[in-house]
Amino acid sequence: MDYDRSKEIKAFDDTKAGVKGLVDAGIVEIPRMFIRPTDEPAEVLIQGMSTLQVPVIDISGLEVEDARKKIVDEIREASEKWGFFQLINHGVPSSVLEGMIDGTRMIDGTRKFHEQDVEVKKEYYSSDPTARQVRYDSNLHVFKTKGLTSSWKDTLYITELVSGYIEPEEIPEVCRKTSLEYINHVVKLEDILLGLLSEALGLKTNHLKATECDKKQLMVCHYYPACPQPELTLGTDKHTDPVFLTIVLQDQSGGLQVMCDNQWADVTPIEHGLVVNIGDLLQILSNDKFVSAIHRVVVKNVGPRISVACFFNGVSTPPKLYGPIKELISEENPPLYKDFPLVDYVTKFLSKPLDKTGLDLFRL
Repeated sequence: MDYDRSKEIKAFDDTKAGVKGLVDAGIVEIPRMFIRPTDEPAEVLIQGMSTLQVPVIDISGLEVEDARKKIVDEIREASEKWGFFQLINHGVPSSVLEGMIDGTRMIDGTRKFHEQDVEVKKEYYSSDPTARQVRYDSNLHVFKTKGLTSSWKDTLYITELVSGYIEPEEIPEVCRKTSLEYINHVVKLEDILLGLLSEALGLKTNHLKATECDKKQLMVCHYYPACPQPELTLGTDKHTDPVFLTIVLQDQSGGLQVMCDNQWADVTPIEHGLVVNIGDLLQILSNDKFVSAIHRVVVKNVGPRISVACFFNGVSTPPKLYGPIKELISEENPPLYKDFPLVDYVTKFLSKPLDKTGLDLFRL
């Protein structure tokens, strides 16, 4: 019998119940749309296979000159080798972190949103990423791309939290207060990080901030249900982030992995820690001094795993050119990328071949 992938996707989309709906229905075999192609290179989809450890950086004591220099050196080394690091003593209260993941009060938290009755969640459901600023789906806009398999997760998307283009009332009440509280703390942390990353590049503290590389924000609240056949699928396929900077809060389940030295290394959860990763656009600005690393999420037969990612991006309108920072360019270090308006990057990224990265699109 011929397999009609588009029909299966539509039937799944029509339920508006997400991957959690499949688990709640008691499935023991995952739908074919989630199964990775058998012709893909064999990769071990489990944790604990690598002894590599993502750097952990304590950023307390920034106001002390010697301590700040040590922190900048650690961030430089991590950004050059890994493109990933974990932060501790970052200033975001533990109560806010815990509330964002699970909910410390009766009406808060990512888990609370995803574990509502499906009839309540349906109000926010849309598989069209341009439909609304606050929506939830199962990444179906990605599924529709030829050659990509579906990801074993449901996601609540909240855009423009800080830029002022969204009214707080648009955010679901079940996670509104926590979301607003969390993003305000993360934006303050991101300002600090841009300063440290600027210094790590040998630039003035305010250099990256002045490029307006953080003017747009997107927060995604992921929910990865337990998977009955975790060896056949992924929670998030391997990718790099098409933004400048990403800050991730993950629960204690594990599953996030980053590629380093041609092997997958676990980003082992640290209680009250935050994960930071360099995006494609910051690699371009740094002229390849910093790296935007390939990463993914593997799933388990227990769950759920919950994570919250905040993506920071630049301005599309009015058009602003981005490219290698001029202060980093010399005869010995010529530019590796052309300058481009952000809207061109986004357009080309969304239509690029599967074997290309965002970096390939503008490399000289």
